[in-house]
Amino acid sequence: MTPLWTSDEIAQATGGTASTAFEVTGVTFDSREVEPGFLFIAMPGTVHDGHTFVDAAFAAGAAGAVVSQIVNGPHVLVDDTFAALQALGREARQRCNATIVGVTGSVGKTSTKEALYAALGRCRPGKVHRSVKSYNNHTGVPLSLARMPRDAEYAVLEMGMNNKGEIAGLTRQVRPNVALITAIAPAHIETLGSEEAVADAKAEIFEGLEPDGVAIIPNDSAHRDRLLKAARRRADQITTFGGGDADVHAVHAVSAEGGGSLISAALLERELTFTISQRGEHWVSNALAVLAAVEALGEDVAVAGLALADLGGLKGRGERHMIAVDGGEVLLIDESYNANPASMAATLKSLGAEKDVARRIAVLGPMRELGEHSGALHAGLAPAVLDAHVDELILIGDEMRPLAEQVIGKLSLDLANDVDEATKELAAKIRPGDAILVKASNSVGLARLVERMVKEGACST
Repeated sequence: MTPLWTSDEIAQATGGTASTAFEVTGVTFDSREVEPGFLFIAMPGTVHDGHTFVDAAFAAGAAGAVVSQIVNGPHVLVDDTFAALQALGREARQRCNATIVGVTGSVGKTSTKEALYAALGRCRPGKVHRSVKSYNNHTGVPLSLARMPRDAEYAVLEMGMNNKGEIAGLTRQVRPNVALITAIAPAHIETLGSEEAVADAKAEIFEGLEPDGVAIIPNDSAHRDRLLKAARRRADQITTFGGGDADVHAVHAVSAEGGGSLISAALLERELTFTISQRGEHWVSNALAVLAAVEALGEDVAVAGLALADLGGLKGRGERHMIAVDGGEVLLIDESYNANPASMAATLKSLGAEKDVARRIAVLGPMRELGEHSGALHAGLAPAVLDAHVDELILIGDEMRPLAEQVIGKLSLDLANDVDEATKELAAKIRPGDAILVKASNSVGLARLVERMVKEGACST
């Protein structure tokens, strides 16, 4: 196997000194992710210093480490391990000839990244790299770059932010050939102040575009023209996707047998009819964005469409589980990873569209990082809850009280103090045939509710 990095290459890229010769097949800064042959980067931390876990990394099979203090085991000694990670990312981008797609947005960026990875992977098997999980920040992006194989032909890298200027820094590391924005919503509005500022922060992705770069923009966004203006400064080509007069749009989209959607789409060069396995109108938009990127890259959109039909459930982002209960089963829809007003409304609409269910239950936790807008935005979810014909609503925490005040008396409502209490209330309510939606910002910890229910007896669908 061709090594991902040799000790000499690591030392040269980082300006460090190798204690001995070694080769690595992977990179991580989390000792729990170490596999045999990996490079462990001992990152500084606010709670724990990565050097504390060097011995554990070697015990797990690490072939080497990047450290700022001498350790027992093969290592490259540097002055600053975070700077070393960034240097490895820059060198990986420099040495690889892969075409890079950068993805950002307030809603759907991880799902779209995964779908695009699957689509390109169907076109070029084994030659596509991506950022895993949501490794999309100042440490995750250089790590994703450092993990990029030398012979990758494509890479799909996600970029996120909390503040102005963060994506600008990330996109200059990634240097995308294609930059895609999925949607704009009031996520991170607490720090940025307005949706317009959110749009401007996301539009920073265009600042890193390579010459002849392509910008892909949501046509349905209220901030489309703002995004277009930013893209024109850097992009050689701009493609819009979504509804209306979008360059890539759905001519027809109807529910498909067994879930998902059957879509006839007009692309720049052709029309395509395909099926997506994921449910909800928001996934129609995601699929159009994916096909816009695939077409911009010159790959076979029909082959990409096959990949979208086969795309499985994404953990925390719509993964579906059938849970065994007394007398039958219930459907659990896991949307526990993230939440903002747009994604809440979209997934509630999908819950309302579920067919052949006895009751619809929604377990909803707070949407975080909304600042002074939090109360109004939580209260604003009421129409989506009511339109989804939710029979049982379990809300978690004081931040959800504005929503509770809007729907009290209109459906069965329970307020839980925390996830553990919500789990107990849900367990007492469920009946065979129920469909349950679980959604909140990741920091709420609703994944624990999902894990408990799955552990007690479930099969994924």
